[in-house]
Amino acid sequence: MGSVDRILRLIVGIALVLFAIFGPADITWKWVAWIGVVPIVTALIGWCPAYTVLGIKTCKSV
Repeated sequence: MGSVDRILRLIVGIALVLFAIFGPADITWKWVAWIGVVPIVTALIGWCPAYTVLGIKTCKSV
């Protein structure tokens, strides 16, 4: 997983989690924002199972 991919995953994941915590209380599907944990974890470990299955590589070849 490339650096840009990891950074974007962190930003999106953090934004979703913050929305889940601080978003409007009247939204009943706010729990969906907790899906933001997935991109955070994949960014931190540097591996995405979906990329493996689909054969996608965002990291430069060495």
